[in-house]
Amino acid sequence: MSEHILIVEDEPKIARLIADYLSGSGYTPHHLSHGDDVLPWLLDRPESGQPVLVLLDLMLPGTDGLTLCRQIRQQWPGLPVIMLTARVEEVDRLLGLELGADDYICKPFSPREVVARVKAVLRRTRGPEPEDPPSLSHNQLVLDHDGWRALADGRDIELTAVEFQLLKVMMASPGRIFSRDQLMDHMYRDHRIVSERTVDSHIKKLRRKIADVWPDREVIRSVYGVGYKYQPEE
Repeated sequence: MSEHILIVEDEPKIARLIADYLSGSGYTPHHLSHGDDVLPWLLDRPESGQPVLVLLDLMLPGTDGLTLCRQIRQQWPGLPVIMLTARVEEVDRLLGLELGADDYICKPFSPREVVARVKAVLRRTRGPEPEDPPSLSHNQLVLDHDGWRALADGRDIELTAVEFQLLKVMMASPGRIFSRDQLMDHMYRDHRIVSERTVDSHIKKLRRKIADVWPDREVIRSVYGVGYKYQPEE
């Protein structure tokens, strides 16, 4: 089930753009445009539909962003908040953080930057991720995490660190389709901003290296308009 993110932004074009990018990264965005609607919406949500993070504009009709940030912190102390602001005065930045905001982003911004900051805040607030199992294996294709090696029928496939990470993510969930944004999140844990073409380039190289060992098998498949998946042959 995808994670919910609340966008509180009174500019429809900005909100729609952020929502599109969040959806492309596997999140379920919800949009509110009026400050007075935020607390009732949060209080009315079932536990399964509670957001994991709030993107909160500073200047809103009704209750302003700083007041909302304070109220959210009092009611839901563990809910991360990222402030969105066109006001770059240092006092506003500091005040927002003192009220409990986990980060702030100044307008104008890239929607990809917003997604990267969302991922970074969630990663930071959740603590370390669980350790990988020592190995993954499907139909004679083996990933040895401890040795950082990939083997097909016992033969080494010389992968770069990024290629190894890509293959590991897809092999861990056979048949699952990953968007390019989701794969980028796993490729670069520092959430740097890179082009979607970067993923395509790494996938192309990874496929070629696997084909050098298994010329008659295609285990990484494209799903047109969506992304890629690992599909082991039966």
